[in-house]
Amino acid sequence: MFFTLSKILVPLQSPSDLLLLILILGMICTWFASWRRLGILLVSGATIALLLTILLPVSAWLSGPLEDRFPRPVVLPQHVDGIIVLGGAVDQTTTQRRGLPSLNSEAERMTEFVRLAKLYPDARLVFSGGSGLLRARAGDLNEADVAKLFFTQQGLDPARVIFENRSRNTYENVLFTKALVKPGPDQTWLLVSAAQAMPRTMGIFRKLGWPVVAISVAYKSDAPHSYYLGDNLREMDRAVHEWLGLLVYRVTGKTDALFPAPIQSK
Repeated sequence: MFFTLSKILVPLQSPSDLLLLILILGMICTWFASWRRLGILLVSGATIALLLTILLPVSAWLSGPLEDRFPRPVVLPQHVDGIIVLGGAVDQTTTQRRGLPSLNSEAERMTEFVRLAKLYPDARLVFSGGSGLLRARAGDLNEADVAKLFFTQQGLDPARVIFENRSRNTYENVLFTKALVKPGPDQTWLLVSAAQAMPRTMGIFRKLGWPVVAISVAYKSDAPHSYYLGDNLREMDRAVHEWLGLLVYRVTGKTDALFPAPIQSK
């Protein structure tokens, strides 16, 4: 139910979709004399919001605090028992159509995982990702299938990697992976994930009692401000999705803090 609702309510999580709906509603209202003033207000408000999105670095303001919450370690651990990378960086549909592993704007998740796998040849390797599609069909590739193709292409033997392919969201990533690998209490595991998603993801790991070292990648807030509307709306949608995710995961008990932070060593 949680997964289904999260997919159905996607338009309510995306400022770009909401602004489009407001513009459409405002336009319809202007067709009727009794609603014309409301229509003008709605269209004007949405237009101003779009202009501010173009002129101001709104997406960077939203994503910056998320990305800075869990800095990358200055020095990596000398010994690592395992390395985990979460799905979300592959394009299942394009891969299936073209026959080539296709990555999205968070490709660094995959490339960093390959780098760390070579740096720690004795570590256990885990890729966690099933299908995030609401209506997955029999025969469709899942994220783990794409990951196998990519790792093979990059010279990383897929036989070294444990593939968790049932999860549909971040909570299931952690839940199913922990059950699969059964980490020991004194083991050191690295978690590779997007910097924006790291606060929510680390909150889930802590809630499920699995301490990991955050390896943040795919930073977006440092890029020069773009004056293209599409670029800004895309990044703003991503950041707002994460902030809402933090709230929803806290309310539903999947994390125990609204904005998880690094644990200060004594």
